[in-house]
Amino acid sequence: MSNPSSQCLDQVGSGRQNRAGLARVLPVAAGALLLAAAFPKLVEANQIGTASWYGPGFHGRTTASGERFNQNQLTAAHRRLPLGTRVKVTNLQNGRKIEVRINDRGPYRGGRIIDLSKAAAKRLAMHSSGVARVRVETIP
Repeated sequence: MSNPSSQCLDQVGSGRQNRAGLARVLPVAAGALLLAAAFPKLVEANQIGTASWYGPGFHGRTTASGERFNQNQLTAAHRRLPLGTRVKVTNLQNGRKIEVRINDRGPYRGGRIIDLSKAAAKRLAMHSSGVARVRVETIP
């Protein structure tokens, strides 16, 4: 008779659905995390796209990293970069650059690659427009 815990792990590892109903994508997600840990250069970003900002409605709420969101700090939300990653964000319309730390997940609006804190948006001079075309580069 096999151990139910190891049986579930075996099924997740093989890509089959286990007793808890976990989806088949878990092996891929777990593999991606292992690759990111083993080869940090693979998760480096050099993206160009639209940035937006968030602030007042989220100020004080808990972020994906577990810390409280402070709209006055230089932080950002990104869908895939590991939490704690530092990135350089360049506003391609005016050349302004800042360094922010990824501490949350998002943006959840289509076509956007990063959500910046209010402070970061002000430094990039995109606060009043709400969005800007940016380059996002990870800092090693």
